[in-house]
Amino acid sequence: MLPLIGAYSVICPDLLISEHTDPHPKKKVKFTMMRAALGIWIFSAVICVGRSHHHIGHDSANQDTALDSSANSLSLVTSANKEFAYRLYRKLAAHADSGGKNIFYSPASVTAALAALSVGARGETHKQLFSGLGFNNTLLTQTDVNQVFQVLLERENKTSSEGTAVFVDNKFKPQPEFLGALKQYYYADGFSVDFTKTTDSANTINKYVEEKTNGKIDKLVENLDPNTVMYLISYIYYKGKWATPFDPKLTKEDTFNVDANTKVPVQMMNMEKNVEIYNDQGINTSVLHLPFNSTYSMLLLLPDDMATLERNIGAGYITKWLKWTKSKKYNIYIPRFSIKASFTLNDVLTEMGMTDMFGDRADLSGISETQNLVVSEVVHQATLDVDEVGATAAAATGIGITLMSFQHIPVLKFNRPFMVVITERSTENVLFMGKIINPNI
Repeated sequence: MLPLIGAYSVICPDLLISEHTDPHPKKKVKFTMMRAALGIWIFSAVICVGRSHHHIGHDSANQDTALDSSANSLSLVTSANKEFAYRLYRKLAAHADSGGKNIFYSPASVTAALAALSVGARGETHKQLFSGLGFNNTLLTQTDVNQVFQVLLERENKTSSEGTAVFVDNKFKPQPEFLGALKQYYYADGFSVDFTKTTDSANTINKYVEEKTNGKIDKLVENLDPNTVMYLISYIYYKGKWATPFDPKLTKEDTFNVDANTKVPVQMMNMEKNVEIYNDQGINTSVLHLPFNSTYSMLLLLPDDMATLERNIGAGYITKWLKWTKSKKYNIYIPRFSIKASFTLNDVLTEMGMTDMFGDRADLSGISETQNLVVSEVVHQATLDVDEVGATAAAATGIGITLMSFQHIPVLKFNRPFMVVITERSTENVLFMGKIINPNI
């Protein structure tokens, strides 16, 4: 299963003196399924919110109209989510170090986390969040967006475990409407903690995260500010087992070409079978489609020029690749690896138009009318493990090419930088995407 963790931390020195009890019972999780999971993606987004320096009748026709409106909202939000995935990737790629930094993240979890935050945003801050996410302010209300994410989470929970949790200080009283919306639409568990006891609070949050991610994230929180009043976490856990696994006996040590001057050793998996391939001549990229034994797939993209692929990749390409891949006999090689990537998204989200929430102009009065709150940090962490049985965690996967083997069977070898997209085949919702520059870091 695929674990993603998104967290919001709300900080405010002047706490309200009112007891807050646990509003949401903890959901049951099938840990036996988690332990048996062969593929895990992990995402962590931390949004720290602190105090700002300044104040800031139904007949059938109506039912049909409501259904049409709901379907239209679903279409608008899912389309925006897809485009957001690629806009965010290009921002992350632009901020990545030129020294060869792997990129891997979960756009699905980032959008869910920011959509949940928008529940508590008002005024210009809310407009910027909607605009940055690609939601049309004139066509979509907050309720529309909430209802769509409820549908998406319900759909994803058929094959994965997804939801949120909110940890509230026992002396801070958020708006009941905010907590109610998180519970109803974003499947939030609720817990009351004493954030002045920083070590105990951090341990409580970390234990919850560790359980939800089957141990893949065991220390999301290390240093809690004693003035924290709220911590919001989102998670996803998904099983990723190859429909056609690799034979471990065929895995051999090989070389991965990071760049012209750098080579690193890898354990290279091998399979000589009919696989789904598409050669996109328009952007000189070879695409390998590896389905999991579910509705999800991994697309491995090996470009002649990475910059060209990064500049062009978008939802239309995913649609084309899934539709036009053809089954052909290939001798494919994919490195077995484990990587970890982490980002601070403040600058990236600011460049995407979400500026006010980070400064004195922040309006998060939907969380609390009596406290001036501001987002101080958004952090994203992701890991990906790829082995013979499946994919575990979050990262990018690539493709290396050799044209012919001795038996005249084409060879597709992932022995140089490549991209990976993990998507749901029918909706083309992007769970993860990224770029593997060096599989050893």
